[in-house]
Amino acid sequence: QVQLVESGGGLVQAGGSLRLSCAASGRTLSIDALGWFRRAPGKEREFVATVDRSGSRTAYADSVTGRFTISRDNAKNTVDLQMNSLEPEDTAVYYCVARTWYSSLVGDPHQYDYWGQGTQVTVSS
Repeated sequence: QVQLVESGGGLVQAGGSLRLSCAASGRTLSIDALGWFRRAPGKEREFVATVDRSGSRTAYADSVTGRFTISRDNAKNTVDLQMNSLEPEDTAVYYCVARTWYSSLVGDPHQYDYWGQGTQVTVSS
């Protein structure tokens, strides 16, 4: 089993920045990819970003490319999401996710077998 705990959410004005962190524990050596999804009120889960086991290969949703940066520290078993130039449309609960097998379907939530409890991000206009 893998446990994921997010931190760093909060309220920020449009144009501001936030940094989310996720700490993994348990069978961390089994983790392949780590990433982030989000769910806005009344909407489906949406892929945000992912990073591979090495930390060198990343993928982003079009809506956050150029504004968000994902990074991974395998020594600390953490994955961070630096969010800049935040927009009201970024308001959502953000979930840290982990996958214990390789998949090319990085944006498919069903490919991730572990999810954190989520952290709220609210961007005011």
